[in-house]
Amino acid sequence: MTKSVSDHLAGDYDLVIFDLDGVVFLIDKPIPGAAEAVERLRSGGTSIAYATNNASRRAGDVAALLTGMGVSAEPAEVLTSAGASAALLAERFPAGAPILVVGAEALRAEVRDVGLTPVGSLEDGPVAVLQGYGPDVGWKVLAEAALAVRAGATWIATNTDRTLPSPRGPLPGNGSLVAVLRTALDRDPDVVVGKPQPALFRTAATQARARRPLAIGDRLDTDIQGAVTAGMDSLLVLTGVSGPADLLAAPEDRRPTFVAADLSALFRPASGSRLPGPAGAASDEADGVGAEGWRVTRDGDRAVLDGSGDPVEALRLLCVVTWTGVPVEAITAGSGGARELLRSWGLPGSH
Repeated sequence: MTKSVSDHLAGDYDLVIFDLDGVVFLIDKPIPGAAEAVERLRSGGTSIAYATNNASRRAGDVAALLTGMGVSAEPAEVLTSAGASAALLAERFPAGAPILVVGAEALRAEVRDVGLTPVGSLEDGPVAVLQGYGPDVGWKVLAEAALAVRAGATWIATNTDRTLPSPRGPLPGNGSLVAVLRTALDRDPDVVVGKPQPALFRTAATQARARRPLAIGDRLDTDIQGAVTAGMDSLLVLTGVSGPADLLAAPEDRRPTFVAADLSALFRPASGSRLPGPAGAASDEADGVGAEGWRVTRDGDRAVLDGSGDPVEALRLLCVVTWTGVPVEAITAGSGGARELLRSWGLPGSH
């Protein structure tokens, strides 16, 4: 974990790798403050990269989408699971090899660009099935993919995100579509390319020649786990899929370095967002810890939250106790403000 040497969180890093859905935008609308955060980083000399598991758009399309929202981006700054998956296939199979593509036209275009041939049925003799998210994916192509895998084709999934964030709530993602084939075939894909695998993060750092990268995401099971696997510091923003209850229950390989309500935390002191780490957690296990109007009192394997104030401060304090042995269901409220906060997080201790 990086020790802070700057007066604001982002100042300790030379590259910031943004996830997109749930961090920079929701479907087709920018998240407030995202454009300003990117421009402020650029003006300070920090390199930018965008790493997305969404395989329905190509890098150039993603850059154009971001630019249209007022978020500056160049195609070279965008890494997609679609592009990485196509590159992997090109390494494994000869030029012109038929690949059965389950997904959007952007995924088929990536396959063409690496010299392979996208096809749509078992009769085309596919050597591999490449499965990525596409809003029009239906039973027919999934059936062809199942037949091809049973016939011996290699099965590669761009990613396994179960859901996609949206203003209406989580929607089925590629992981849900992968689950259809997993159920039909009674097996897992041969390869999953996108996050939480570390390849997108490591490629971004290599391209930027970064020595101190920071990954920002909204999902513990992809963005944060991928950053941990890649050996990078990470920031969880609470603008997308994973919420406070998820963070409190996170296993060690899904715990971020920082948590914040949104990207504005990049320009405030790191101490206000830092979460407990292996070296600091034990000293925080005393009878009680407190900050900014909140206090957590621990009694063995139970804890009580008292006070009121910034929800993120309460979340940071509770991570200290849940990550050192207190079950999430053993957190109770000791004040009205705490009760309302725990209720908003869907925790049982609010009752």
